[in-house]
Amino acid sequence: PFLVLHPTQYATMLAQKIQEHKADVWLINTGWNGGAYGTGKRIALKYSRAIIDAIHNGELKSAEYETYPIFGLEIPKAVTGVPAEVLNPATAWQGTPETFNATVSKLAGLFNENFAKYADQATEDVIAVGPKI
Repeated sequence: PFLVLHPTQYATMLAQKIQEHKADVWLINTGWNGGAYGTGKRIALKYSRAIIDAIHNGELKSAEYETYPIFGLEIPKAVTGVPAEVLNPATAWQGTPETFNATVSKLAGLFNENFAKYADQATEDVIAVGPKI
């Protein structure tokens, strides 16, 4: 197997290194946005670069954020050079709010279903931050 240890052990090692070095961690969607296959599209490279620039120059450290429901992720309300609708999946979605919410719920369910096979060795902290359907 590619991962020799249980995935939760890698998560624990990563958390220790983050704490030890007081590192900031950013999760950036550089992939798909705006809808399902055939409707949405890849996020433009210029927007990904602008987000990386905002990390490097400290803009994101002092930005205002909103909490994205279900997944509990923090989304910046504005990033220089990036349209606001690109930042929030709900505003980027090209379908109806109902199809967006159904898609998010389905994705969260798939995430939880996949995570269930690792939950037996996960800490309560890790389990607590999973998607809330």
